[in-house]
Amino acid sequence: MSGQPHRDAKGRPLVAVTGIGLVTSLGRGQGENWAALTGGRSGIHAIARFPTEGLRTRIAGTVDFLDTDPLVAPALSQRFAEVAAEEAVAQAGIGQAGDFPGALFIAVPPVEMEWPQRQALAEAAGETDGVTYGGLQRAAASRRFDAWHDLFIFGTVADHIADRFGTKGSPISLSTACSSGATAIQLGVEAIRRGEMSAALCIGTDGSVNPESLIRFSLLSALSTQNDPPEGASKPFSKNRDGFVMGEGAAALVLEDAEAATARGARILGYVLGCGEKGDGFHRTRSSPDGAPVVAAIRASLDDAGLGPEGIDTVNAHGTSTPENDKMEAQGLTAVFGERIGSLPVTSNKSMIGHTLTAAGAIEAAVSILTILHGRIPPTINYALPDPAIPLDVVATARDVPVSRVLSNSFGFGGQNTCLVLGAEPA
Repeated sequence: MSGQPHRDAKGRPLVAVTGIGLVTSLGRGQGENWAALTGGRSGIHAIARFPTEGLRTRIAGTVDFLDTDPLVAPALSQRFAEVAAEEAVAQAGIGQAGDFPGALFIAVPPVEMEWPQRQALAEAAGETDGVTYGGLQRAAASRRFDAWHDLFIFGTVADHIADRFGTKGSPISLSTACSSGATAIQLGVEAIRRGEMSAALCIGTDGSVNPESLIRFSLLSALSTQNDPPEGASKPFSKNRDGFVMGEGAAALVLEDAEAATARGARILGYVLGCGEKGDGFHRTRSSPDGAPVVAAIRASLDDAGLGPEGIDTVNAHGTSTPENDKMEAQGLTAVFGERIGSLPVTSNKSMIGHTLTAAGAIEAAVSILTILHGRIPPTINYALPDPAIPLDVVATARDVPVSRVLSNSFGFGGQNTCLVLGAEPA
């Protein structure tokens, strides 16, 4: 501590978490998700949203219990974000009347038209081999697709959420691959530290489980093909892991200047103590095999929090269940934590909810705060065959231990690495 109330060791405003909202394939809200996560229940199942015949991967952690129409990524992502934000804002007790006193930072998947919509446009233009500019003009002139313009236009999810909750300023919509949700939180933290605002609504959301996404990831050999049983496919850090499983969902965090939150009598759930990021230009999809950028991102988050490696109680790992990523993350953790690595609890929520892509960093940060609040580390399920090349203390069953600080890792395609340190109290 700096000796100044509500300031960190570097004299910056402390950033408190006062509201959390969650939606995953395990359920709606903190209660349903926490019970399922700590109970070791999987939300991964056979896909029912669209036909999967001929696909190598036919499973995912889809969110099927919310009414959403149409079932396309922008609409799903928006719906998940709304539900998560409603819970977070209500818990924080701030801005419920559509007048949120801060900015919106939201991580969303890349917005593009999906195959059914492309086919419909081609048919409306009378062109079965694709849509030419002239055909597109004729289709647009029919006025049949006005709603699609609003649905697929860039930034529409952020605009709708900003309107719905009355956030201030221009909403920031971002996509930094699988670290996006953590990046959204980092931007909120930095804005509050700079004194630009006293509160921020930070969201990571993703509803992009569709045939095209499955095929694209399959072509990269990134997805698990162990379809039966679905709940056993995601097995981070296990010797027989063969790829990740796509998931969906959202998390929203209300961040506040701790002084302002205390002054209005808010309950502080925890703090974002540190943020670290490191870009890696090694490859468009692969990370540098020496793990140097991962090590740098972890160390940067610890330095930002004013902590040494001994200050972390548990790690909420990126833990995708891909052969390369799990090994690289283990190497990075070993380089930072040294001999402690064999006794430092490490877990991966993706074993139960799959990889929620742009939402993952936010969901896992939310779960990290819940871990601190409840003193219970959710398990990494399916950890029946440990990989001897990964000497981590993987939490195979829920573990009840005091937790004050969590390192939450998010590593994305293109080497976009973001790490967060969440704490029960200031460092």
